[in-house]
Amino acid sequence: MKHFAALLALLVAGIALADQSIPDKYPDSVLYDAPREVIPGVWSAIGATAPPTYENSGHNNNLSFIITPDGVVVVNAGACYLLAKALHQEIRRITDQPVKYVILENGQGHAALGSNYWQEQGVPVIAHVDAAAEIEEGAYALLTSMKGYNRDKAEGTEVVLPDITFEEEYVIELGGMRIEALYLGPGHSPGDIQVWLPGQKLVISGDMAFHQRLLPIFSNTDTKAWLETYERFLALEPEVVVPGHGVPTDIDEVTKYTRDYLVFLRGEVQKLLDDGGTLDQAYKIDQSAYSNLDTFDELAARNAGVVFEAMEFE
Repeated sequence: MKHFAALLALLVAGIALADQSIPDKYPDSVLYDAPREVIPGVWSAIGATAPPTYENSGHNNNLSFIITPDGVVVVNAGACYLLAKALHQEIRRITDQPVKYVILENGQGHAALGSNYWQEQGVPVIAHVDAAAEIEEGAYALLTSMKGYNRDKAEGTEVVLPDITFEEEYVIELGGMRIEALYLGPGHSPGDIQVWLPGQKLVISGDMAFHQRLLPIFSNTDTKAWLETYERFLALEPEVVVPGHGVPTDIDEVTKYTRDYLVFLRGEVQKLLDDGGTLDQAYKIDQSAYSNLDTFDELAARNAGVVFEAMEFE
């Protein structure tokens, strides 16, 4: 873990300076940034902590992969065919081991729309049953949206369904490594899962945990259930967290900006409801303590409104 501690010190030092206007970090690739090794054998191409754009190719989430002596497991297919292909090219530069599985952290476009590239390579795609249902129901709309910002970079992308689905866990034993895809309960979006490496005490958390960008709350996000699920996430006791967005960090950092933010926002909304407050007042809740996070301007007021409308009926 000394390797990670040194890397973490460098990465976390720049958190306060996170800026969604940072230009593409890897102009020779469709990827926003090149993969970096988090701990030996675990790599992640860290996406932009910003909305998807043509410049970042929709690579605004983390695309991770685990290298074992018998093959590679990829976490997230990427936002489009060409992004998946670019990630595969990077993997081939690093290892001769073939990709054996792709795991989707959820059914969102930047996790799932590159799946048809991987299936063309003969690689099975794994997802939670709820994520698969989200893909089946909404992926064509996500594809249309992705084509809107990605234009020519959307070439080759087609909607496909996962090959393998699971409800509670899917365990891969590969090259002496145990890789667990876990559904711990409702979270940010339907079918959110975590990839847990018990031997390494590392979790690829997906959208269970945020820290460099403000977490988004959707109309189908159950923040009360997310907090309950987060306690099961904490029980894993990971030493290293590769979040869905932002640089690798530790459990205290993501807890500060995920669980603590949700507790804060729900608390402020509850005060409004107790006082007979309105939705308009919810939009104006002071969230400035989190204004250092990327996407704050886009999400803070909207988050408060969504939570207010949900808590009215809890």
